[in-house]
Amino acid sequence: MDLKLIRKYFSDDYTIGHLYVNGKYFCDTLENEDKLLHEKMPLKVLDRVKTAGKTAIPIGVYQINMNTISPKYKALDKYSDIEFKLPRLEKVPMFEGILIHIGNYSRDTLGCILVGKNTIKGAVMESTLTFNALYKLLRFASDANEDIWISIEYEDWEMNILKK
Repeated sequence: MDLKLIRKYFSDDYTIGHLYVNGKYFCDTLENEDKLLHEKMPLKVLDRVKTAGKTAIPIGVYQINMNTISPKYKALDKYSDIEFKLPRLEKVPMFEGILIHIGNYSRDTLGCILVGKNTIKGAVMESTLTFNALYKLLRFASDANEDIWISIEYEDWEMNILKK
């Protein structure tokens, strides 16, 4: 299964994007501030630019693991139906524990990707409903032993070229 997150709108506090599943628009996303990082940057540059819990992950391609139990979210009932297993992006340089999860505002992201509907500036609403629908698709693919990948990029192709 292929996911594509295209970052579209930027501020000093958040980044709004569109998430596509196998080429079809699925929902909006909310991440922290984009600081123009990409997965091939030297680690010391990433470390210098990144602010823990306040920076969107580097653009790039990452595999998603569907078997991660997050200690932070294990205490929240809203994840009990899925046995607290959240989609986790693997091998994100200089970032650990990057998940796709429920939340509405940039303060909820902590470097992760939130899903929902961008009906309020700088936020996503209906996050629980959206997450549950996405999770079903991802779980189905994972249970069928299908690899799940996410590509994170910019809407503007010129921005993508500048990042390489």
